[in-house]
Amino acid sequence: MNRVVLKGTAVAASVAVSGLVGPVAADSVERSLRPVERPYLGPLQLASITVVESIRPVLRPATLGQKSVQLAAADGGFQDWIVDFRTRAITQGISIATLDRAFKGVHYDPEVIKRDRNQSEFTKTIWDYLDSAASPTRIRNGQAALKKHDKTLTRIEAKYGVDKEVVLAIWGLESAYGTFKGSKDVVRSLSTLAYDARRSAFFEQQLVAALKILQAGDVDPRNMTGSWAGAMGHTQFIPTSYLDYAVDFTGDGKRDIWSEDPTDALASTAAYLAKFGWVKGQPWGVEVTLPKGFNYRLADRKIEKRPRDWADLGVRDTNGKVVANHGKGSILLPAGGQGAAFMIFKNFEVIERYNTADAYVIGVGHLSDRIKGGAPIQADWPRGDRALTLKEREEMQRRLTAKGFDTQGIDGKIGPKTIDAVRSYQVAQGLVPDGYASLSLLTKLR
Repeated sequence: MNRVVLKGTAVAASVAVSGLVGPVAADSVERSLRPVERPYLGPLQLASITVVESIRPVLRPATLGQKSVQLAAADGGFQDWIVDFRTRAITQGISIATLDRAFKGVHYDPEVIKRDRNQSEFTKTIWDYLDSAASPTRIRNGQAALKKHDKTLTRIEAKYGVDKEVVLAIWGLESAYGTFKGSKDVVRSLSTLAYDARRSAFFEQQLVAALKILQAGDVDPRNMTGSWAGAMGHTQFIPTSYLDYAVDFTGDGKRDIWSEDPTDALASTAAYLAKFGWVKGQPWGVEVTLPKGFNYRLADRKIEKRPRDWADLGVRDTNGKVVANHGKGSILLPAGGQGAAFMIFKNFEVIERYNTADAYVIGVGHLSDRIKGGAPIQADWPRGDRALTLKEREEMQRRLTAKGFDTQGIDGKIGPKTIDAVRSYQVAQGLVPDGYASLSLLTKLR
């Protein structure tokens, strides 16, 4: 499955937001919100930044010399790797001229490796994430972007059948409407990561794809910029996804997702969603209320019913009405029985192809609804809870598996298999089987 991105962002001391109507105050600019294994810790605050001379203690000359030696050694090995890689790239159709242009002046980037290793132990709760994903600033900027680019977005919607507000919401979460596209040299980042042993095969595949993009003439090597992990442009395509799904909507002969004009990037995002089966006019999901005594074992992605059938079980929208017939849907409880409930449809799965995190899909869907003028999420969240750390999530998986509720892997990711294991454990213990992997549940497992 081609996934669109791994993410990083660029930061500047002063920011002008392109693509929006009129000037935007610095404190209204927010970072990209794609949830990844290494999330940033909150929205960027720039309004009160005062630049002062650093008072960080300076490294001693001996330490500086040691670091210089280490960096020189790493770059020496990196340059040797490039020589070997060139041979492999040529066998995959990359010309010598392209390789010469792409690697001119390229050196090992230790910052990229540092970012790759800096996996945060903490994650955000779903409510904290959504507070930022659909913040007043992001909604306001999205509505301004819709007004400015409405003609373009309407043409994109007409061609690909993907709701323009959804495309816009992805743009908003991926790069804050073009503000944080990333400024890293993609060839340098990807080659550094491909040289590194941790995920070399994946990043070498992305590097070859990036070279094919350069060879096709869509962008010059040093203008191919993106995140530290190689995600590119307004909507953060990785190179393989770019090759498969990017489009030249402007008709200028290039699939340009990097320039200030977001047209090709937005069209490419719509083309991607359309490829995976977007249903025009179908919502990603609808917030619903569950009746007292609801059987939480039915809140399972594998269980799908028509809205009328859910209504027979007491499931209604937040206005107390039967959900419109958008096709079969399932019930999703991202924070268990104490948080909001959603009836989700096929388009939820389509957005999931862009990023598999439930928080991201709900964030895109809810932001698109708010840009349209929709209401905030009505239900409360269990805001007294905190997110589990990575170690705690791994511990939960180990303990569940040891008790006979196999999570089918210990990776610290609370996905469908872990949720199923949690639910089975809850059933066995006589607890509400809502699948919520909470701290209280971990405490009980202990």
